[in-house]
Amino acid sequence: QVHLEESGGGLVQEGSSLRLSCTASRLDLGKDFDDYGMGWFRQVPQKEREGVACISWSGRNAYYTDSVKDRFTISRDNTKNTVTLEMNNLKPEDTAIYYCAAVLGSLPAGGVRIDEGDWRRDLASWGQGIQVTVSS
Repeated sequence: QVHLEESGGGLVQEGSSLRLSCTASRLDLGKDFDDYGMGWFRQVPQKEREGVACISWSGRNAYYTDSVKDRFTISRDNTKNTVTLEMNNLKPEDTAIYYCAAVLGSLPAGGVRIDEGDWRRDLASWGQGIQVTVSS
């Protein structure tokens, strides 16, 4: 399992911005960071984990759930084994624990559907999660 560590969460006011980062280590033997599709998910109590954004190994293709389009941007730096989620114009409904995920090879469902079940079936690795709280 790839080790993923998230950073950058916190408490902010509505309309603010935050940048989440995820650094990968302990990659599979013989693999590099650009062998992995990367994603961000979030979860609130009593609800299923929701896919937020994902990005292909090259960084050329990125996908978003509708509720964050035009506000969030996912990017990656393959030289630093990091993936970043830039979150702008944050809303109280963005409050959640955010998880980074890595999957070897292509994005599950081609990235068009960012579904936790798809990622788990493809044996994704997960970070421990980081809290993001947006106050109104």
